Amino acid sequence: MKSVCVITGGSSGMGFAAAKLLGENQNVMIAGRDTAKLKKAVSELERSGIKAEGFAINVGDRKTVDALAERAIQLGRITSVIHCAGMSPHMGEAREIMETNALGTINMNEAFFRVMESGSCIIDVSSTAAHLAPKIFLPTNLYKYSRIDKDLFMKKMMARVNLFPKNVRPGVAYTISKNFVNWYAKTDTAKFAEKGIRILSVSPGNFDTPMGQLEHKEADKFQRYCALKRLGHAEEIAHLFAFLVSDKLGFLTGADIICDGGLVASGLDPVKVAFGN
Repeated sequence: MKSVCVITGGSSGMGFAAAKLLGENQNVMIAGRDTAKLKKAVSELERSGIKAEGFAINVGDRKTVDALAERAIQLGRITSVIHCAGMSPHMGEAREIMETNALGTINMNEAFFRVMESGSCIIDVSSTAAHLAPKIFLPTNLYKYSRIDKDLFMKKMMARVNLFPKNVRPGVAYTISKNFVNWYAKTDTAKFAEKGIRILSVSPGNFDTPMGQLEHKEADKFQRYCALKRLGHAEEIAHLFAFLVSDKLGFLTGADIICDGGLVASGLDPVKVAFGN
């Protein structure tokens, strides 16, 4: 049976770089919102000799995520899922960001848990923002509602976001949602292990991607504190993804991998950085 790698956010940036790399040895299915971008990305992959298929999806909509999972198993055995799809503070309003990043991760993990088999691996892509926020800022005690009632979970998340001034709510929603991604992947570890599936989260720093370019002002500030003093390249994190999902790392699960050029390790105060102090 053919092996399949599913990549959300696969039409550009990290996801597309991962598709090019992993597509060398297996079929790839890239998913995203923009059908034109998907078509262009599939064409480019196919010109490189990669067997690829695009699938239009809104990860915040469970029906489309279930449809993606059903289509993926029709193509072959799903060996890996790399969930790159997400929204940054410059890409939408606070609720849309929370729905995409937090609810989208819940939808992906639940849908693909049903169809993945032993020996496979899923990566939920987070952000260094998840590690930089002060703990008092994060409603971690409310994350448990994601496993009880998703509507209630969203209400509680947005109630916390809405405590902040309107102009900073997209950034607050982004930070909370990405911290939630790390929590959700970690707390899914035992469940996935029952089926022999590994699950990891990856927290990228500032990368030279289309999404990263939207955040260039903020990235420039944080780059001064990065040990390597530069942006990451999409190909670099694609190699990390490929290594993590390979069977060479069969004992690695339930972990978060920070790939940020040494930003988190610098011990910076993100609040001071944000306000230029």
